[in-house]
Amino acid sequence: MVLDAESVIERRRLKRRVTIWRIAAVVLGLLFLGAFFLGDRQMAGSAGILPHIARINISGVITDDRKLQALIDRVAKADQVKAVIFDINSPGGTTTGGEAMYDAIRRLAEKKPVVATCGTLATSAAYIVALATDRIFVYGNTITGSVGVIFQWANVTELMKTLGVQMEEVKSGPLKAVPNPFEPIDERARAMTAEMVDDAMVWFLGLVRERRDLEPSSVPGLTDGRIYSGRQAVKLKLVDQIGDERAAMRWLNEERDIPKGLKIIEWKPQTESNGVYRWLFGSMAEKFGFSAGGIAAVLGQASATLKLDGLVSVWHPAAN
Repeated sequence: MVLDAESVIERRRLKRRVTIWRIAAVVLGLLFLGAFFLGDRQMAGSAGILPHIARINISGVITDDRKLQALIDRVAKADQVKAVIFDINSPGGTTTGGEAMYDAIRRLAEKKPVVATCGTLATSAAYIVALATDRIFVYGNTITGSVGVIFQWANVTELMKTLGVQMEEVKSGPLKAVPNPFEPIDERARAMTAEMVDDAMVWFLGLVRERRDLEPSSVPGLTDGRIYSGRQAVKLKLVDQIGDERAAMRWLNEERDIPKGLKIIEWKPQTESNGVYRWLFGSMAEKFGFSAGGIAAVLGQASATLKLDGLVSVWHPAAN
């Protein structure tokens, strides 16, 4: 009887252990399936799902983002992507960043139809990005334009005098490392800097002339760097029409013969936060009312703005 009782207890223990492992396997399987179907859209897009329209977000400050450029090149090679919508909401950024994005989108446009849908802002370098697409859609109150280039530096010479600090240097030539915040700029250095800014401005205006088929000087305020509402930009032919993503889809259906009914799937650059962990912990955070992605976006944009250097094409409201 003792042996029988011990056997029964051992079988019960074994059964419990097997049950625990089965539950764990089911939970892991559900997590995997959830991450696959609801998580990283980029993983799904690259895995060869059904034909669809790709959406790529261009937000925050635009820089020379190699991961985003690589994403655009991957989308160009993806047979299941039939067209691409660039969802733009950006004040601009570095001139080089805008140029790199423009070139990447033009390479993409050689293979697939591309359109831009603009949100609150599509100014400066963000307008350069929009220029690269086949058609630009804006809201009536979208802020766009701000065609121009700026090169800024601080002059802290008076502050240095107050602190009793004097900078010393030895350099190979009078135009090396100028403008310099630690010394007043002379006319020769200012002329050199202005020449570089003017050259970039000529390039920017050339994009407007080529892509919008208009003479920039004929648009009131354009060469002065002014901004426009979406309605004004449509009248001046800087953009194509008032409309959102649905209007963009209709245009793709009617003008580019893209089949109706295709889903729009967002493609994102590969980052460490994508995939299973993002789906799992991101969903949990959202259920409790937190948005880690939103906080990261705000902090990231502020950090990127502080890091901008060199020629910049970015718009922001003037401080009071």
